[in-house]
Amino acid sequence: MTERTKLSMNAGQPFISIVTPVYNEEKHLAECIDSVVAQSYQNWELVIVDNCSSDSSVEIASRYAAGDKRIRVEQNREFLPAIANHNRALRHVSSDSKYCKVVLGDDWVFPECLSTMVSLAEQYPSAGIVSAYALEGKQVRWVGLPHTTPVIAGREICRKHLLEGVYVFGTPTTVLYRSDLVRSHDPFFNEANIHADTEVCFALLKECDFGFVHQVLSYTREREGSLSNRAGEMHAYFGSMLHILTTYGLDYLTSDELDLRLNSHLNEYYKFLGKSVLLRRDKQFWNYHKGQLIDAGVGFSSSRLMQGLIKTLAGAVVRPRYGAKRLLRATQS
Repeated sequence: MTERTKLSMNAGQPFISIVTPVYNEEKHLAECIDSVVAQSYQNWELVIVDNCSSDSSVEIASRYAAGDKRIRVEQNREFLPAIANHNRALRHVSSDSKYCKVVLGDDWVFPECLSTMVSLAEQYPSAGIVSAYALEGKQVRWVGLPHTTPVIAGREICRKHLLEGVYVFGTPTTVLYRSDLVRSHDPFFNEANIHADTEVCFALLKECDFGFVHQVLSYTREREGSLSNRAGEMHAYFGSMLHILTTYGLDYLTSDELDLRLNSHLNEYYKFLGKSVLLRRDKQFWNYHKGQLIDAGVGFSSSRLMQGLIKTLAGAVVRPRYGAKRLLRATQS
């Protein structure tokens, strides 16, 4: 019997595989690992996958692994893009595990995180994904479901997101996945989508329900250079939502609903791009968004871009108190 199998049989508790993809996280990695070790729920393994860090991340992780048999360190032979490294980490999920949790190397989880999420998942076996409130900096995020809703049909929560803007999927650190879903989807995350953690929820929720714990269970750090920070700078939401609508829309919406939602989103998208003309965004920005429109099969429309620009300028005319500099600041929102 392997050590991992012995762990998985601990006290009848479901075994959890926790994966932590790491790249140059020496400032925060110890805090991350300490938060896992401090869990009230103890039947887990932690696999730290280092992506060719040039700092002391490996040394920090190895020190913890030497003192705790539940922790091990894997090192990539070649550097991978961030989402590809997340997929590499998820390939280490144990075949003995019932649940899987990602804890990013600069994030951490509250002591009751695992026990609370597993309790809900065990109570509602149809739930393939369990999420919860989280702290992002000083702000509580992922609100939107009533407290009387511990579980909701996968189709219903996806419809709420597409039609009502209810977003409770969180970040990779926020959620708990059923391991059989992780093992049956390889690669787990779409490496071409910077919001791959959102997309995978739409892919999985076609076949399972969604659970939600109305409690703050994790902390997501805001920092420069992070994937979420880069997504915000590029305003990747627009392209990501377009991809979800064109890829998964008919799984959750009627044809008429999809047509209306798609047209509304494109109007919002081109209004944003029209504002971006005034901001003189760089070539990388335009290549990204043109690529998103083309890849989604709707193509890039110069005429719709002009309409978006005209709407922005018209808004400035009816609000003359906005000078040129204030207009440019307003277009960033």
